[in-house]
Amino acid sequence: MDFGIQFKVRGDSFGGHFINGISMAESESMLKLKFVSSDKEKSEYISADGYKITAYHTNKNGVFECYTVFENHSNSVVTLEMISSFCLNNIAADTLHRATSFWSAEGKLLNQKLTELNMEPSWSGHGIRIEKFGQIGSMPVRKWFPFAAVENSETGEFIGVQIYCPSSWQIELFRYNEPLTLCGGLADFDFGHWCKTIKPGESFTTPKAKVAAGNSLNKVCDMLVKAQQPAVSPVDEDMPVIFNEYCTSWGNPTIENLKKTAQKLQGSKIRYLVMDSGWYKEEDKNWWDTIGDWNVGKTLFPNGLKTVNDMIKSYGLIPGIWFEMENVAPLSKIYNETHHLLSRDGVPLTVSGHRFLDMRDKWCADYLDEKVVKILRESGYGYLKVDYNENIGVGCDGAESLGEGLRQYALASQEYFKHIHEKLPELVIENCASGGHRLEPSTMELCSMASFSDAHECKSIPIIAANVQRMIRPSQSQIWAVLRKGDDIHRVNYSLTAGFLGRLCLSGEIFDIPVENWQVTLKAVEFYSEIAPIIKDGFTSVIDCTAEDYSSPEGWQIVLREMGNRALLIVHTFKGGANPPYEKYLEVWQTDKTFGSELDGEFRGKAFLLKR
Repeated sequence: MDFGIQFKVRGDSFGGHFINGISMAESESMLKLKFVSSDKEKSEYISADGYKITAYHTNKNGVFECYTVFENHSNSVVTLEMISSFCLNNIAADTLHRATSFWSAEGKLLNQKLTELNMEPSWSGHGIRIEKFGQIGSMPVRKWFPFAAVENSETGEFIGVQIYCPSSWQIELFRYNEPLTLCGGLADFDFGHWCKTIKPGESFTTPKAKVAAGNSLNKVCDMLVKAQQPAVSPVDEDMPVIFNEYCTSWGNPTIENLKKTAQKLQGSKIRYLVMDSGWYKEEDKNWWDTIGDWNVGKTLFPNGLKTVNDMIKSYGLIPGIWFEMENVAPLSKIYNETHHLLSRDGVPLTVSGHRFLDMRDKWCADYLDEKVVKILRESGYGYLKVDYNENIGVGCDGAESLGEGLRQYALASQEYFKHIHEKLPELVIENCASGGHRLEPSTMELCSMASFSDAHECKSIPIIAANVQRMIRPSQSQIWAVLRKGDDIHRVNYSLTAGFLGRLCLSGEIFDIPVENWQVTLKAVEFYSEIAPIIKDGFTSVIDCTAEDYSSPEGWQIVLREMGNRALLIVHTFKGGANPPYEKYLEVWQTDKTFGSELDGEFRGKAFLLKR
């Protein structure tokens, strides 16, 4: 690969070819840059203005880890307005692949020929052709995943990249003539209001990115996903099943419901019982409006949480609890502690009524130690679900630019995740942001698992779950399987087999469902324990889905995940999709075991454990 660099220093001329306003690449800063040396690990450049830039591109098991270090060796203050984490030059490709993401619709692929994007070179080679995209704010997977892949359809070669960034980011694909350049990193000043002032003798290091090449999109995605190194708690290594009571109580947890649920789960292979939102609210107040003070609800839990957790543990389960620790709501006392909250232009930063702790402020870390870590430790929790339900947007006060304030805030939030790990090393941490809004690699590396989506009971769940496999490890992708007393057996199987596409998470009134449905659920949990190694370490070679409208899916989906001489085939039917063409895979593999419904009707699910 031909690694390079893109950056711009304030005061330097913008590039030509009508680029100004759509990109800060190809600036005068680049013209001043002189190549010094290159090896397998890095490329070094210096500028006549006294800067040194080192672009690292280290090959780690076939995946390149890239980041850039800018050093100011001049006698003047330098303001960076753009600098790439990765830059690939001289690419031959004709197709761009991206993963879109909206709430409850994460990971849908967008595959476009460059001609569809109007990116064929001009008749003279003059005039920039560019496709630039990214995300602004503290939800880095709100519209796009920080991912792109380019394909050369003539050679069958693919190059893919993921950016490890919890704040605003961007990716640019551009050309003047035939060769393409693909670069990206932090959102620049034009796009994300980011700039960074670097004093003489100081340096700045970008977020990292990872780059992989392969002979298929699935292969490149698999390489990138397996390059992620998550901080999985030892108790979670074998991928146990979770029960989360949110779709049981909808923010109204009670001792009675928790006890009935624990009794039902006793003796199963389900390990965690997680109490979701609302445990802190007082009578007649909504859980959404009281986030932030984290006082145990006296009406709900008059004897505190430890008593409840002792009960849960007596049934052989690990208790879990929900926090949204970075945000505060209007009915909390801390909502008015504005000198410890984020501001923009001197005004408290408020989004849909909610505000944000300034995680750069030590007072906030101390506050969360008292309110979050203390509850976790003293009440005996083994599982923490961290939610995040609003976005701070372009940035906040407290730095030389709004975007730099955002970057510092997001990194401080991540440091607090690490702090929790240090305080409670056995704790299982789940990353949630209204489902999948923080499914980016640097955050995923801080957690055992993540909520794949807020799609709780949607027909699109298996489609979203398959899509997310391309972006994060399936062993970290927690998928809802909500069980209702009115569900027929086909609905039960549809939900449970969707959970086999990642981490199976049950919810619903399991204490009220028919006996036969619960027996099927227990069989699913047993089947899941057999297929867990394939989910964890396999390779998803096939994702074949005919559905286009996720609200009303039609057709079918087939997913094949292989691991050596074993494989997992998961098939779902949608409207009009009975009898999908999955038999061709059974001609290559032998069926060992199955779980689920026959696929001769709509909205059915079936899983096949295969062997050679």
